Amino acid sequence: MSRSFLSAGRLTARALVGLSLCAGVVAGAPAPLMAADSSENGEQLFATTCGWCHSQGGREAGKGPKLAGTQRSDEFIINRIKNGKPGQMPGFAATLNDQQIHTILAYIRSLPSD
Repeated sequence: MSRSFLSAGRLTARALVGLSLCAGVVAGAPAPLMAADSSENGEQLFATTCGWCHSQGGREAGKGPKLAGTQRSDEFIINRIKNGKPGQMPGFAATLNDQQIHTILAYIRSLPSD
C-alpha cells in the first residue's frame, strides 16, 4: 500500500472520530426551549397536568397554591414540578420532559400577578 493511501485512511478515520464526538456532544445538548407559541402550549400542558390542583390556570389557589406572581425561583419551580412534594404534590419527572417542564414554567411566569 502506498504511503499516501495510508495517510488518507488515517485522515478519514480521524475525521470520522471527530464527527462522532461532535454528534455525541450535540445529542447530549438540552433541547431548545419552545419559542413563539410556548404560552399557548404551556397553558394546555398546565391545564392537563397541573390544573387539577392549581385553580383557574394557576391564577387562584385550589388544592394547590396560586402560582400567578410567585416569588419562587425558576430552579425551585422546576425541581417541584419534577420531584413534587411528599403527601401534597406528585412529581412529574417520569411523565414530562425538560422542554415540557420549561414550557410550563414559562406559562407560570406569564401569569399576571394581581
